[in-house]
Amino acid sequence: MRRWRRTRAFGLACAIVFGSALVLGGLPGRAWGDVELPNFATCMSAEMARYERAIKAVLATQTAEIAPSVFDVSGVEFCGTIGIVLCDRSDNPLGCQKFLAVQQDILRARVLDQLPAPDAQADPDAYASALYANTWALAHGTSAGQDCAGTEPVLETWCRVREANGRLRAAVLAWQVARYQGRAAPALEAGWVSPPTPVRPRLRPEALK
Repeated sequence: MRRWRRTRAFGLACAIVFGSALVLGGLPGRAWGDVELPNFATCMSAEMARYERAIKAVLATQTAEIAPSVFDVSGVEFCGTIGIVLCDRSDNPLGCQKFLAVQQDILRARVLDQLPAPDAQADPDAYASALYANTWALAHGTSAGQDCAGTEPVLETWCRVREANGRLRAAVLAWQVARYQGRAAPALEAGWVSPPTPVRPRLRPEALK
């Protein structure tokens, strides 16, 4: 069992490294150190602002059918990966990642606090009602055990911060469904993210000559 856990943790670490390289590597030969990355909170603020623009566009043109494409938490995972990369660049990677895990669990709790309980009187056969009930249950689920235990401290810490991101993604997914149905306020209005940092306009190509 211990060897299996180590193998699984090692595989998880390799997957994260490979995924991070794809996301952050940019053009071939570009070093991660050349990329200026936002911290986790700043990244989440930008991601929620992006999502709010996306969902408003969908709602403005929405028909009676639900648009499943609007339920997407890949940006939350991206922000968690960015946080790990920044921790790896820091002077105290393990301490930084432990704090990042706590930071994500605190944010998860704040998101869950905004979610109304599923309507017990709702039609269980209705797709929208069932979708929210299921995502709400997933977001409030409990762990089946210590999946990250029994391995080296570096991999265990890395595993735990990834699990924290998974719990956060489940909470944000339930919030997205509630937001889509008009049962939850925007993230900024609810207070669980800050206003996004303004993006500096890029110079025109002729100005770089």
